[in-house]
Amino acid sequence: MIFPVNIIGSSVLRKKAINIDKDYKNLSEIIENMFKTMYESEGVGLAAPQIGKAIKLFVIDASPMADEDADCENYKRVFINAEITNYSKEEVLMNEGCLSLPGVREDITRSEEINIKYYDENFVMHEETLSGFRARVVQHEYDHTEGILFTDHLASLKKTLIRNKLRAIANGKFKAKYKVRLADKKVKNVFA
Repeated sequence: MIFPVNIIGSSVLRKKAINIDKDYKNLSEIIENMFKTMYESEGVGLAAPQIGKAIKLFVIDASPMADEDADCENYKRVFINAEITNYSKEEVLMNEGCLSLPGVREDITRSEEINIKYYDENFVMHEETLSGFRARVVQHEYDHTEGILFTDHLASLKKTLIRNKLRAIANGKFKAKYKVRLADKKVKNVFA
């Protein structure tokens, strides 16, 4: 099943997600369908809030970026109850987009390296140090579970410049090649 992706303005995107346990209803099916949705939408990551579930779950397949970052080769993971335990002081500026903000791309500064602990789909605990693109995509998806969108990281002036564009997207004025779910009411404030 392909889930519709919630678009900016959907209240679930601003909720802090909750931890889950291995008995969460239909968890394996949700994970499988999140990967299907991510691939169908041509993304490299997808967080549960983007499919309407305020739970600490996200999936990543960074393999398409392997030509630019060899560490991305076969980097396909499920992150449950993830916690970033350390952010490096070294930061890198890179252009990002998001399935929940179709057509929007902006340069965002993020930590070059992070430490993260999480459970996989079998509820086995992992601790990893990630850098490069893997660190970036994990930070992006992790933010979704904290109720943060990548545009929240922009400077105030840049936020002012794109506010009307984001509001238009939130109110249905965009094109996407994948299934989406709009907010159920007119959106005025697009920033947290």
